[in-house]
Amino acid sequence: MAGKTIDMSKLRKVIKLYVQGKSKVFISSYLGLSRNTVKKYIRQFNGLKVTFEELDRLTDLDLDELFNLQQENELSPKMRDLESFFPRVEKELKKTGKTINILWEEYKMKYPDGFQRTQFAVYFNRWTKRINAKATMHMSHKAGDKMYVDYAGKTLEIIDRESGEVIDVEFFVAILGASQATYAEASMSQKKEDFVESVENALHFFGGVPDAIVPDNLKSAVTKSNRYEPTLNETFLDFAEHYGTTILPARAYKPRDKSLVEGAVKILYTRIYSVLKDQQFFCLKSLNNAIKTLLEKHNTSNLTGKPYSRNQLFDELEKHMLKELPLERFEIRKQAIVTVMNNGHILLSEDRHYYSVPYIYIRKKVKVLYTEKTVEIYAGYNRIAIHPRIKSPHNYSTIKDHLATTHQFMTEWNAERFISWAESIDNNVKLLIIEILNKKQHIEQSYKSCIGVLALAKKVGNERLTKACSIALDYGIYNYKMVENILEKGLDNLSEKQDDQEGELPKHPNIRGNNYYK
Repeated sequence: MAGKTIDMSKLRKVIKLYVQGKSKVFISSYLGLSRNTVKKYIRQFNGLKVTFEELDRLTDLDLDELFNLQQENELSPKMRDLESFFPRVEKELKKTGKTINILWEEYKMKYPDGFQRTQFAVYFNRWTKRINAKATMHMSHKAGDKMYVDYAGKTLEIIDRESGEVIDVEFFVAILGASQATYAEASMSQKKEDFVESVENALHFFGGVPDAIVPDNLKSAVTKSNRYEPTLNETFLDFAEHYGTTILPARAYKPRDKSLVEGAVKILYTRIYSVLKDQQFFCLKSLNNAIKTLLEKHNTSNLTGKPYSRNQLFDELEKHMLKELPLERFEIRKQAIVTVMNNGHILLSEDRHYYSVPYIYIRKKVKVLYTEKTVEIYAGYNRIAIHPRIKSPHNYSTIKDHLATTHQFMTEWNAERFISWAESIDNNVKLLIIEILNKKQHIEQSYKSCIGVLALAKKVGNERLTKACSIALDYGIYNYKMVENILEKGLDNLSEKQDDQEGELPKHPNIRGNNYYK
């Protein structure tokens, strides 16, 4: 067996039986291998410090190369010097402009009797495979280049304190390629709003923006998969534009494109998920606080086989390579197609609030894009109006210049102004105006009715208007037409005559006069 490994299927069986607790004697007899061979590969397996499941995911070729690298004899001083230099090589290659040739020259300056260029590269590739045996494929990542994002397959849980309902929540993970600095959080769903917020939180956690973000092909990021040009979710594209980065979706059915983040997910299953799964949390905030504590421990622990942590690598290599964050956070824009009403306004149905547009677009369809703060209205590709978003139902946001001349007078009036005007005439007039304003009708109609009633004072005087309003209040009919009819028919005067005649006895020959009682 010297110099050559056994068949890879037998090697897998050796390790599998060993982790199941079988003795070396049993394994040797059962598989027909010498005891020394069994001891050799068990010793090599223990030296790798990986699980059998992780080892079993490797291809036969990778497994063969991995075990061939494990030598029974101690490394020579020359080889020890070489391997002690390799961690620096791996770290430096993450920097822009660094190449294997440049680093070999540094090595030769330090160790003049060291290996030549070709041997240096071969031994480095073998060392990399051994050190990174846990990964499906080792990839060289440039600092500040990519951030990989994904959701774990298993969910966490929170409990509704009032109902006791157990609610599944998603476990989001983001990892920077070069430093492997990791971010994780729990979110309520994988919907685009939650997904974008999680990605944004990751960028703020790292304190900067990479050149590209690599998501899996979930609907929140990719609406249609394609090997060459996938169709990206419009909201996620807006997000990328806001942060000055690029979206590079992992290719469908190509798991190696996202092996780094999937590897991070597996590690976090052990370091975070397994710790929290049996604990109870009653809100998302408390769960994320617990994740934050464990995440800090994960990022400050040394990488496997390396003398440095993710945080140390991030601070040294990657932090200064990230682009600056924009001053404001991203706001998700929602969209609606609506028709401009005859009064020159559109209705944002989510808030039941009205916004004005130029009157030339009356009865035309327009597109509304709105965030938590603003409402933008487009006709084709042209923005025709922008308003601050106001969530008060049944009210109007109006820009006077948007309205036709005949409608512009409406913007100059409000309820307080009508009430104040009415109060200057009489309290009964004020009460009627308040009732008109309180009626469930279009605000424009209410204002027109108020103007009609108050304008009658010029025609008939304050006294007659006051009496007419009093009669309308008695009847419980609150509109301009009622007041106008009372005045046209003189019902206000009739009422006055009836009041004057109250208490007078009717004149009749059969009725005794007051002189009768003297």
